[in-house]
Amino acid sequence: MDYMRPAAYHSTELEIRKSRFICDIQPVSDRDDALRFIESIRARHPKANHHCWSYIAGAPDDPHQWNCSDDGEPKGTAGQPMLNVLRHSHLGNICAVVTRYFGGIKLGTGGLARAYSQSVQETLQTAPTETVVATIAISLTAPYNLTGELEQLISQFKLDDCKRNFAAELEVTAQLELNRLTEFRQALTPFQHLITLIIN
Repeated sequence: MDYMRPAAYHSTELEIRKSRFICDIQPVSDRDDALRFIESIRARHPKANHHCWSYIAGAPDDPHQWNCSDDGEPKGTAGQPMLNVLRHSHLGNICAVVTRYFGGIKLGTGGLARAYSQSVQETLQTAPTETVVATIAISLTAPYNLTGELEQLISQFKLDDCKRNFAAELEVTAQLELNRLTEFRQALTPFQHLITLIIN
């Protein structure tokens, strides 16, 4: 399934009852990438009271890629409300960090949840996005006399992350757009006894 993700780093700031809420959003490739981004925001705002965060580090419908933290705010008032906003946005590969500088007026649990949610919502409204096209890993093996035909297929189907190994036969590993798999199999039909396709 194709889905959307942030196209670039994006940030907005809100002031709610004298507290500053700075929301930073970044596209991330995995959990480690998200954690590095969170740490970079902590380093940027060392005097802030809280750095609450949430991320969806892969496809939006994969709960194994979700995580969040209240970072010292009352339980359930920051990370989870932020994650709920991300989930309803249907974006993937996204990390959001809301940095709070406390302004001296307590917001209460409901007020905090609303403030953290609003901060993420407003940032998402102006953040640029791009499509992530779902791909699958494939391997191809072909005799060397079909190198020209194989290179033509690689170009025609815009195979990504292509690696060639020159062994007894030509071996190619690549990423193929998932929605083109059937079409790719059909393109291989004239060479079906000569080119071996493995879906990894």
